[in-house]
Amino acid sequence: MNDFSEFKDIPPTTLADIVGRPQVMDIGIRPLWSPMPRVAGPAFTVRCPAGDNLMLHAAIYRAEPGSVIVVESGDLDYALAGGNVCAVAQRRGVAAFVVDGVIRDLAEVREAGFPVFARGVIPIPGTKKAVAPLNEPVRCGGVLAHAGDVVVADEEGIVVTPRAQAEQVLLDARRKLAKEAAESLDAWEEAHRGRIDKALGDGGFEG
Repeated sequence: MNDFSEFKDIPPTTLADIVGRPQVMDIGIRPLWSPMPRVAGPAFTVRCPAGDNLMLHAAIYRAEPGSVIVVESGDLDYALAGGNVCAVAQRRGVAAFVVDGVIRDLAEVREAGFPVFARGVIPIPGTKKAVAPLNEPVRCGGVLAHAGDVVVADEEGIVVTPRAQAEQVLLDARRKLAKEAAESLDAWEEAHRGRIDKALGDGGFEG
């Protein structure tokens, strides 16, 4: 499966219900501007050691258009990228950055409309000395991401679907969304209240 565009129609909430908590990044990695459009694409993975951003800067020239560059960073003390790096990535067709670290020049990034999900901003940049392989497995936001995994991110969160499971997950997600769309709020409320009341009764709650 090479076309990930259909994942853009699937909310992270739906994907999270299917793939489970281990594939959902922690709440510290958030959109850096709002309203952030949903992005979806294959992961291009990068590892940057503490204080260095060389390999992310290299990745923007190597990632295929539509890729989501996913970065494992060694610290939160130095920016991995700034306005020009984000602008070049955007111009070359990169869909987004998802970084377990920080960037700078947020005003420029926001004005350009380039999606960045990160832990925050800091004004000082890292160095460019540490060479490392690209597209190796990385841990970002607590999730182990491999090159080619499907990353879907928006204001609800970031979910990584393993590439080998992508077709089945997409099928399951479509079925789930179709079922939800066909269910009225009244029907949902009735079923929901039944489940809640049963759980309360099973737990000995009276009231």
